Amino acid sequence: MSSATEEIDRPEAAAPRRIGSVEVLAAVLVLLVLVRGPLGSLISDPRLQTWTTVFVSVLVQAVPFLVFGVVLSAVIAVFVPRSFWARALPKHPALAVPAAGLAGVVLPGCECGSVPIAGSLIRRGVTPAAALAFLLAAPAVNPIVLTATAVAFPGNPEMVVARGGASLVVAVAMGWLWLRLGKAEWIKLPHRPDLDGMGRGRAFWSAARHDVMHAGGFLVVGAGAAATINVAVPERWLTGLASNPVVSVLALAVLAVLLSICSEADAFVAASLSQFSLTSRLVFLVVGPMVDLKLISMQTGVFGRRFASRFAPATLLAAILVGSAVGAVLL
Repeated sequence: MSSATEEIDRPEAAAPRRIGSVEVLAAVLVLLVLVRGPLGSLISDPRLQTWTTVFVSVLVQAVPFLVFGVVLSAVIAVFVPRSFWARALPKHPALAVPAAGLAGVVLPGCECGSVPIAGSLIRRGVTPAAALAFLLAAPAVNPIVLTATAVAFPGNPEMVVARGGASLVVAVAMGWLWLRLGKAEWIKLPHRPDLDGMGRGRAFWSAARHDVMHAGGFLVVGAGAAATINVAVPERWLTGLASNPVVSVLALAVLAVLLSICSEADAFVAASLSQFSLTSRLVFLVVGPMVDLKLISMQTGVFGRRFASRFAPATLLAAILVGSAVGAVLL
């Protein structure tokens, strides 16, 4: 009995702490500080200096908007009841779609958070067409993204209007298209735990930490890609792509899909691609928050493969056509 009692009273061994993304990031930063001398000598080449300048400038301009947007997105996800949307949206599905799209104007959030939120809205009874309109609109037309666009294009205020208008049109059009042609069996929502089971403080930090690390990683990749394009790709190649209106639009649309940059930061990358026309860069900004590699992957995980294989290509086509049309009129 005594041994059994001792076994019961013995405190459980503490679970080993896992090394997470924050610890890895801290270690990388410390390593960079320690080797800053050798790194400085390695970038004495003018091309490497140009690459570093572009890379750092994109990050410095974009990070404040990225962090602010992620924090506000976490606040909305944790402190605003998701059942609120089912009560707030119009009952008629055709009216709920533009209402959900307009909700994205006043609710900051990145595309990384909009996908699971849209899945939760569908679970709470919101018509899928309205949830999908919100999914596309929220990361593209919210105030944080539009403000970042204005800062990235200080000499072209019409870019803000063009981006907001084109993105909202695509979001509403795709919602109505799903209402017309979409089938319920194409959406297969998995049973996954969400933030509702946590305390609010823990849920807030969990959401903010995940989004900052996830979106920040894609931002670093995007900044590196933009710097590489400006340095490694011959100027005559970029000039050749940019000189053809159709090819330049398609090239930047494909680039937006491949780079997968967070919407709070993509305007600064687009602004660095100065060889291309404003219309082609507008298409880059419209496509990016709606169709990219990480979004296709997330949509497949949340809504199913049958959904993503239909919704992503249709959204890409709509974003290219609407972005090009709005750019031809406003830019």
